[in-house]
Amino acid sequence: MQQHLFLTGLIYLISVLSTEAQTTWTMQQCMQYAVVHNHEVKRTALELDNYKAMETGAVGRFLPAVDAGIGAQYNFGRAIDPETNTYTDVSTFYNGYSVQATLPLFDGFSRIHALKAAKASVLMGHHALRNHQDEVALRVLQAYANAAYYEGMIRMAEEKRQETDLLLRQTRIMEEVGRKSAADVALVESQQAEATYELTRQQNLLASAMLELKKEMNFPLSDSLSICLGDSVGSGGITGSDNMVGSGGFVIHQSIAQQHPELQRARYQMEASQHEWHQARGSLFPTLSLSAGLSTTYYKTLHNEASETFGKQLKNNMGEYLGISLSIPLFNRLQTLTSIRKAKNNYRMSQEAFAQKQLELEKLSREAWQDWQGYLLQTEQMEKKVKADSIAHQLTRRQYEEGLSTAIDLHTTSAQLLNSKATLLQCRLMAVVKEQLVRYYHGEQIWK
Repeated sequence: MQQHLFLTGLIYLISVLSTEAQTTWTMQQCMQYAVVHNHEVKRTALELDNYKAMETGAVGRFLPAVDAGIGAQYNFGRAIDPETNTYTDVSTFYNGYSVQATLPLFDGFSRIHALKAAKASVLMGHHALRNHQDEVALRVLQAYANAAYYEGMIRMAEEKRQETDLLLRQTRIMEEVGRKSAADVALVESQQAEATYELTRQQNLLASAMLELKKEMNFPLSDSLSICLGDSVGSGGITGSDNMVGSGGFVIHQSIAQQHPELQRARYQMEASQHEWHQARGSLFPTLSLSAGLSTTYYKTLHNEASETFGKQLKNNMGEYLGISLSIPLFNRLQTLTSIRKAKNNYRMSQEAFAQKQLELEKLSREAWQDWQGYLLQTEQMEKKVKADSIAHQLTRRQYEEGLSTAIDLHTTSAQLLNSKATLLQCRLMAVVKEQLVRYYHGEQIWK
């Protein structure tokens, strides 16, 4: 009995711990959930499966095509007797069986280029899937940062309201002893109402940000979702990564063309278009194919019991054949030339798209790097400013208690401190976002 109670309690404890562990979602967990449940990612995965099916079909073109046929017919009236090869007017039954195989020997290398194009399309599909996953993760990252910002603002607003509540009680006590006037009490009450309003406004903004985050994650909108602010900002500040910084302090861009999935997708699209162009040119060459087959027949004159048996006729009428055919294209109303021209233009367009994408990623990568470095510097400066504003606010608070400053002075320093904290939180969060963007443009996978 005691062992049963112990096991029951242990199971309950494990369930409680697992439930508590799922109450708070980190940034990585949100990105992982979005990558798995996003509809666009699922659609891209199905497109990749289509590319794999095309590759399988391209491999199958190297195998022989095998066909089997069965035919049966009744002849009524005048017909040719297969036994005597003369005309007869007796009703007959004819049954034929055939099996044939055809193997193309040469087709202008069209099958080879089709297979290479299919393999390039599969690789393009892999990188397209990775790119869509990264884009979804980036959107979730931005939405998560927005929600974390408003959650931090709510914490500040709650601290502000608690501070004004305490200040209002102190001011009323000081009014009773004659150290403060009714005007001071009214000013502090106004500050308390303003703090309450700001808290309500930030709560509404957080609700909207959480709704946007759920939408980007494809998370059930009716379910609750709680995020971890400490995971976004970190307790030790924002630091960079040594593997992305060169000796001159600039991000290393040389590996972008080799690693970034969006650029790799454009590269393999260009390669597939090139093989499709060569495949279209293969239509100008003659095609050579080998064929072989078996055929047999069964013949019976109706109302004649003297005909040979079915098995004997199939054996006696069995025939085999082996042939080679050559097809030379002469004129097909310029369709081949039109196809070649379109395929060549598609290849050139893919080349231009690849070059454009390379320049675009280079520009975006440098912009993300500059923004990241800028937010790192701003974070350092805002940390100093928050420390200075905090000291100023504490001194003003002490002077207010001693009657050396007014409620307006205290409100001014408090608002300045709150604004500095909000700016510091924004700089930290934007530094996190920009760092992940730098990693993304560097070709790293930001979600694990």
